[in-house]
Amino acid sequence: MLPVGWLVLAVVVAIGLSMWVTFTLTRLDRLHARVDAARAALDAQLVRRAAALQHVAEAPDTGVDPAIRSRLDQIAFDALTLAQPARRQAVENTVGRAVAELVEGSSSIEPRALAEIREAAARVLVARRFYNDAVRDTRALRSRRMPRLLRLAGRVELPEFFDIDDTVPPLPAVSLGEVSAGQGKIADTPAPHTDETQDGS
Repeated sequence: MLPVGWLVLAVVVAIGLSMWVTFTLTRLDRLHARVDAARAALDAQLVRRAAALQHVAEAPDTGVDPAIRSRLDQIAFDALTLAQPARRQAVENTVGRAVAELVEGSSSIEPRALAEIREAAARVLVARRFYNDAVRDTRALRSRRMPRLLRLAGRVELPEFFDIDDTVPPLPAVSLGEVSAGQGKIADTPAPHTDETQDGS
């Protein structure tokens, strides 16, 4: 029969392990929920950016050269309706390049239309960063030895980073004064609140 001291130690270890597993499972659940919420927010901002591009391409009073409207409209249409998961990043990169080209040649574009599309691009930048932060934290916890050995994540798929060029194109110098009012609301947009503390490497 085990001495009382060893029995007490075994009980303490079992309780400690149970508490650690419970805490880790709870944290994994919260991280996966955070990834899901961040991905939904990112998807919404990607749709908003494509819709802004489509609006600029289709509206007759935005000042876009009619010769390039059809190409921009097709790019936006693909992003809104045809982007399968395997092609999503490539499609969104195409949208980003189209936005950059549109802004770079913006001398004739109506300022409010220009502000709309740049705000949409800025929101994509913020949303993608929050999503990738959530993915990084989740992957860091799941890559630790004990969670892997105990398979605490179960069958939940490991989240993947979303890598696109989401650089917000700079305004040409001649347009800075014209759209400054439209850009003010980007700076005033509060950053989403997150509960998780980032994991160290």
